[in-house]
Amino acid sequence: MGTLPNTNDFSNSGQLLNKRRQKHRKQENNMPPIDTPDVKTNISADVSDRARKRCRATPGFVGLIFDQDRCNHDIARMIIRHDYPLHIVEDMSFINFVRSLQPQFNSVSVSTIEEHIEGVYLRTKQSLSNLLAEIPGRISLTLDLLVSDQSLGYVFLTGHFVDCDWKLQRRMLNVIILPYPDSEVAFNHAVSACLTDWNCESKLFTLTLDNPFINDSVKENLRGLMSINNQLILNGQLILSSCYVRTFCDLAQDALMTCRVTVEKVRQSVLYVKTSGVHEKKFMQLKKELQVPSMKNLILDDLTKWDTTYHMLMAASELKEVFSCLDTSDPDYTLTLSMEEWKQVEILCLYLSHFYDAVNILTGPVYPTSNIFFDKVWKIQLELMHGTVSQDPLVCYITKPLLEKFERYWRDCGLFLATAVMMDPRFKMKLVEFSFNRVYGADAETWIKIVDEGVHELFLEYVVQSLPPPTFIEDPLESVERTDMAQDESFLSTADGLSDFDVYIGFMNNQHMKSELDQYLEESLLPRVQDFDVLGWWRINKSKYPTLSKMASDILCIPVSTVSPDSVFDTGNRKIDSYRGSLHPKTHQALVCLKDWLQYETSESLSKTPSPIVKKENEY
Repeated sequence: MGTLPNTNDFSNSGQLLNKRRQKHRKQENNMPPIDTPDVKTNISADVSDRARKRCRATPGFVGLIFDQDRCNHDIARMIIRHDYPLHIVEDMSFINFVRSLQPQFNSVSVSTIEEHIEGVYLRTKQSLSNLLAEIPGRISLTLDLLVSDQSLGYVFLTGHFVDCDWKLQRRMLNVIILPYPDSEVAFNHAVSACLTDWNCESKLFTLTLDNPFINDSVKENLRGLMSINNQLILNGQLILSSCYVRTFCDLAQDALMTCRVTVEKVRQSVLYVKTSGVHEKKFMQLKKELQVPSMKNLILDDLTKWDTTYHMLMAASELKEVFSCLDTSDPDYTLTLSMEEWKQVEILCLYLSHFYDAVNILTGPVYPTSNIFFDKVWKIQLELMHGTVSQDPLVCYITKPLLEKFERYWRDCGLFLATAVMMDPRFKMKLVEFSFNRVYGADAETWIKIVDEGVHELFLEYVVQSLPPPTFIEDPLESVERTDMAQDESFLSTADGLSDFDVYIGFMNNQHMKSELDQYLEESLLPRVQDFDVLGWWRINKSKYPTLSKMASDILCIPVSTVSPDSVFDTGNRKIDSYRGSLHPKTHQALVCLKDWLQYETSESLSKTPSPIVKKENEY
C-alpha cells in the first residue's frame, strides 16, 4: 500500500502554479496585439478565407453574368461532338434541366442552333484552309460511299497530308451528295467539288477508294481527272482501288463463315455461362478445380464487329478444358464441343489474329504513316500461301478461299506498299528483296525490278518538277534573223518542243554524285527501333535529300483505308439513317466535318469567346 501524500505538498504546488500563471499573464499583456492570436478569430478567418476561395473556384459563382449567346454556342458544340439531334434544344426535358442550372436560360429554336453550327463551321474551316494553303507537299484523298434509304449517295472525302512541322494530318473535308451514285462520273464530280472547295486542284496526289463501289470505267474516269489535276505517274498505280480495312474485314468474315457451325456452338456455350449467375459460378468453380491458368474472361460477341467474335473465340479456346468437363458438373449443359471442333477454333483464331493485328494499328490516336503496312501484308500473304499447301486438310480448307481474295488486294496495292516501305530508312529496298524472295521464289527478281523501276520513275518526276523553268535567250539585235539564232549552239532550241529535256540533261550532267535516291538506297540501314518517327527523320535529312524528302513525305501520307478509325472492325454496311438523311445537305456536312475537326482543337481555342457569325456567299 502506497504512502499518502503530504498536504503541504499540495499547498506548495498550488502556490507555484499560481505564480507561473501570473507570470504568463504578464507576458501576454506585454506582447503587441498583432502577436496575440485569438483562436476563435483565427478559425473564423480561416473558414472565411476557404469559403472565398471556393466561391472563386465555383463556375456558377453568383457574380458572373449569364451569356445566352455563349450558352447557345456551347450547346451547338455539344450537339456536334455527341451526335445529338438538333431538336433536343426544343425538348422540354432538356430545357428544364438547363434552367435548373441557370434560371436565366431562354429556350432556343433549331434554326438558332443551326446558325451557331454554321458559325463554328465557317470559322474552323477558315483555319483548316490556312493550314492546307501552307503545306509544302501534296494531299491524298480517301472516298467512302454511304447510301441513304432514298438511294442517295453520300461521299465522304478525307484529306491526308504532311503539315509544315512534318506531322501527318488527317481531316474530313467534304460530304457530297450524289443523286446518282451508280453513275460512272459521280466520283469525278465529288473529287472536283472537293478540290475546288479547298483550292487544292494542283495538290492532288492519290485517291484511295472502296472496291465494292468501283469498276474499271469509274477508275479510268478518275485517272482522267488526275491527269488534269496532277501529272499521271506510275501508270495510274497511285489510284488505290482496294481498301485495306475492307479487305481484312471480308477475310475475317469469310473465315468465320467457313467455320460458322462451330463458331455458333461456341457462342451458345458462352451464352449459357454468361447469362446465368448459377451457371457462371459452376463454370468458375470447375476452372479452379481443374487449375486452368488462363486469365481471360468469357465475353459475348457483338455481331456488328468481327473483332469481338475473335476475342470470344480466343477466350473460349483457352478455357476449352473447362467447357469439355462442364457437363459433368452441370447436367443442363449439352453443348460440349469435340476435340476436332476445338482444333477448328484454334486454327481459325490463328488466322484471325493476323487480320486483327493488321487492322488494329489503325485504331490508335495517331493515324499511321504508310510505311508500316507492307510488313503486315507480305507476312499474311506468306502465311496464307503456306496454309494452302499444308498437310492438314482443315488448314487448306480454311486458307484457300482466303488466299484467292487476298491476292487481289496484293496485286492492287503491293507496288504502292513496297514503295512506301522503301521510304523507311530502317528497311529501304532490303525488306522488299527479302520478302519478295520468300513470296515469289524464282520470280522474285522480276517483281523486285518492277518496284525498283517504279520508284526511280516516280523520283524522276519529282526531279523534273523541281527544275527551274527553261530560260530562252533572245538575240539582243532585233535585225538578226531567227534562223541564224537557231543555228547558234548557245541558244536553246524550242522548235522540237524538247526545251525541258535540254534543261534536264544539263541538270543531270552537272551532278557530280549519284542521285539522291541511289545515294539513299546504298547507305546503311538504320537500327530497328520501336516508335520510330519516319517523318521526323526525313525532316532532319531534308537538306541532304531536298527532292527525295518531298517525295517521301507525299508517299508516307498516302492512306491505305477509306474507313474511319472508330469503324475498322464493323461488319455491316453503313448507311445514312433517316434523321441524317432529313437534314439539309450543308447542315449534315457541317456536323460531320466539325465532329472531326473539333477533336484537334487546342485548349486555348476552346476557351476563346466565339466571334460573331460571318456568313460568306456560296459557302458550303
